Amino acid sequence: MIFISNEKHLPVYGVGPYLIGAMLIVSLVAITLSFNKIIPVYSYESLNWLLIILAVVLVIDGVFLWLAALRISKIDERIKNGQLVTDGVYALVRHPIYSAWLQISTALVLFSQNLILLVLPIIFWIFLTIAMIKTEEKWLLEKFGNDYVLYCQTTNRFIPFMKL
Repeated sequence: MIFISNEKHLPVYGVGPYLIGAMLIVSLVAITLSFNKIIPVYSYESLNWLLIILAVVLVIDGVFLWLAALRISKIDERIKNGQLVTDGVYALVRHPIYSAWLQISTALVLFSQNLILLVLPIIFWIFLTIAMIKTEEKWLLEKFGNDYVLYCQTTNRFIPFMKL
């Protein structure tokens, strides 16, 4: 696996490509099954416009988070330098790249307008939470100790301004 490293910094890509890839594949398969009416479709006509607006907002915010995490904060350079990144978008969420893809996957489900698929973002959130605790957060705790503990106390894993 990519997340095990003998280097003095967290691997730049970690488990991310596997997790994000799985989320997107499951979302697209579920939407395809829903669109072809292979799985039940539960929609509420008066909510459709709201679901589309929410999906657009999530996509825009997800793209912003992703770009801010990668480009603005220069995360790859800072990881290679062994820094704990807690500023910029990382002051809002500890894992903005995963948060971004969680939002984009949720938006895909919302675009489908099948309310039954809204269970997927909850499953993705649980999946990402467990994966982060067992991989990247474990490594960060070992490397940064109390600094990381304090950061965790003030910054949510995926959802800004919420303590879950």
